[in-house]
Amino acid sequence: MRCSGPRAKSCFLSSVPLLFWLPRYPFKENVFGDLVSGISVGIMHLPQGMAYALLAAVPPVFGLYSSFYPILIYFIFGTSKHISVGTYAVMSVMIGSVTERLAPDSEFIVWTNNSNESFIDTAAQINKRIAIAAAVTFLSGIFQLLLGLVQFGFVVTYLSEPLVRGYTTGAAIHVMVSQLKYMFGINPQRYNGPLSLIYTVLDVCSLLGGTNIGTLVVSIVTIVCLVSAKEVNSLLARKLPVPIPVELITIIIATAVSWRFDFKTLYEVEVVGEIPSGLQPPVLPDFSLMGTMVGDAFALAVVGYGIAISLGRTFALKYGYKVDSNQELIALGLCNSVGGMFQCFAISCSMSRTMVQISTGGKTQIAGALSAVVMLVILLWIGSLFEELPKAVLAVIINVNLQGMFKQFSDVSGLWRTNKVDMLVWLMTFILTVLLNPDVGLAASIAFSILTVVQIPGLVIFRSSATLYFANAEMYADHLYEKSGVDITKLLVHKKKLEAKRLRKEKKEQKKAKKEAKKRLGIVCGRLHACVYESVNSQVTAVHCFVQLEAPELSDKEEKLAVAIVAEPELDPCCDSGLPKAIILDLSPVNFLDTVGLKTLRDVSVLNLLSNSCVIENLEKGGFFNDKVTKAVLFSTVHDAVLHCKATKHW
Repeated sequence: MRCSGPRAKSCFLSSVPLLFWLPRYPFKENVFGDLVSGISVGIMHLPQGMAYALLAAVPPVFGLYSSFYPILIYFIFGTSKHISVGTYAVMSVMIGSVTERLAPDSEFIVWTNNSNESFIDTAAQINKRIAIAAAVTFLSGIFQLLLGLVQFGFVVTYLSEPLVRGYTTGAAIHVMVSQLKYMFGINPQRYNGPLSLIYTVLDVCSLLGGTNIGTLVVSIVTIVCLVSAKEVNSLLARKLPVPIPVELITIIIATAVSWRFDFKTLYEVEVVGEIPSGLQPPVLPDFSLMGTMVGDAFALAVVGYGIAISLGRTFALKYGYKVDSNQELIALGLCNSVGGMFQCFAISCSMSRTMVQISTGGKTQIAGALSAVVMLVILLWIGSLFEELPKAVLAVIINVNLQGMFKQFSDVSGLWRTNKVDMLVWLMTFILTVLLNPDVGLAASIAFSILTVVQIPGLVIFRSSATLYFANAEMYADHLYEKSGVDITKLLVHKKKLEAKRLRKEKKEQKKAKKEAKKRLGIVCGRLHACVYESVNSQVTAVHCFVQLEAPELSDKEEKLAVAIVAEPELDPCCDSGLPKAIILDLSPVNFLDTVGLKTLRDVSVLNLLSNSCVIENLEKGGFFNDKVTKAVLFSTVHDAVLHCKATKHW
């Protein structure tokens, strides 16, 4: 095994992207935008970190830790310039399902001998849940690291957009229900396993009679104020250079009012409680717990990566750079494995924070690093000021911020019109996630999604890792023939013969139809027009010939007599039942195309073969698209192309 100096340097720089892009950072152009963006996003991390810690069933300060350490690690190892990593609602609720399952209230009930009464040892329970959250986070990071090291980034191929959006919508239902106990001041029983969400909702309904009025009033007032403020924020979005931090203002006002009127004592409103200042020293996770959470950790690893890479690729395509899928796995793996040792819980990226980071001028990972600096200031000096904040306010912040996920229900109507297979994947993912919980629901959803696309007879996916240009264009076609059995040259020759034969037959039928029309209707002058519909897959050509007559008195019945339909039953001898009916060309590795490569692709696409390409701009410049070959043959992922093949029902 040998490795040259330049190659070793390249491997090292690709493993630590910071060393590659930071020396080239355009300071004067980007520093102001990154500074404003970093401060804005850092302010958002405070309420979201504290709120999502409730979802994870750990004290709010651990949400602040999760908004600090992972951000610094991603700053060093991540490749996306725009996404904002940190706490995320779906990941937090998945962590919460693990902590509450492995550390339920029943294990911490203590009986007093004097009064023969029981109470829950809250301190011991919290310590156990913190250990569980750290352990499952550490294990999920190890899974992500291993997957990244073995170049397993392609796993995201099976997380199509309908699956991700259906999953996050279903998980949002779990998030919303989990916060009802804080908004009403009740204590429902914890349920696990399938249908646990249904049982929880029924239990919450049965306990509504014991609602804490003070907590309910706080929740209602916060909802009204927060929703109103967000509407004003959206109306003024174009006029304001920086969005109004409504969540931060809300928790500041709520904390001040709660402290001034002593909500905790007078109205029994549950508050955040002690928030220690400073940072925690690193500790190894409890390895004895990991045997019971392997499945949960793997689900966290896949979900966190799927959401992050989907969002990262979206903005990378928009702003013209590349996100390394395998390096993203390694970066997220380090965020979670190292973060787990600092008692963080699993992270991903947030759409709301990412949009704020972009809208306020953030252009590089510097914005993320500056937001971590803001969190450091909060952890060292400001965090303890929020100890009197009612938990109901955090619960309302969570549920109000879910409105973006609930808007994804509109996907169903759009998918119904465009692709019913995608719609079915969306609906089944949503239903399975709601009924089976986020962890098991994800596995079941991926399995269902795969069943809709794999093992389709007559479908071939062809991928070449080489750039397509004049020197290897013929080799590309030869290898395509070798792998698929489709001889492109032979098919083109036969297609030309069929085209010539079709034109002769069309001309003959035009003459015949014109002659019959003149004979039947006695019309001397007429213009003959033909409309041709061709189906390549079935090799059946239907020619509809009709006459636009000059005689205005011609009736509808007489016009119909001038219509002739001619079917060509002859099948293509090159396309027997053993050959594929559709081929997907995966062109994601192709970064350059010359005119010869374009001609090769055009020859393939004319035959109704689908292609997946990241070089649309080159195709447009080269005149690739025309009336017969449109952008409809291009898809962002192989998965989408396969779903399109399935939906067209050519076979």
